[in-house]
Amino acid sequence: METLTTVPQLAVFGIGVPELLLIFGVLILLFGATKLPSLAKGLGQSIKEFKKASQETSEDEAPKPTAAAPKDSNSPSA
Repeated sequence: METLTTVPQLAVFGIGVPELLLIFGVLILLFGATKLPSLAKGLGQSIKEFKKASQETSEDEAPKPTAAAPKDSNSPSA
């Protein structure tokens, strides 16, 4: 009987570790090692702002309970 050994799945969106290393290497070649931390920081801040804006939008779309209209004491009664 054959036993199948499974390789741990470390893939994100179907991209494995070798592909991620290749992408990281290309990024270093394009932007340089000194610029990558600032690019990552900017990307992180952009994602944070996007999440914040999407939460505010979903809160704005939620129906808000309406308070009962106060009775006007100056209105004439019949």
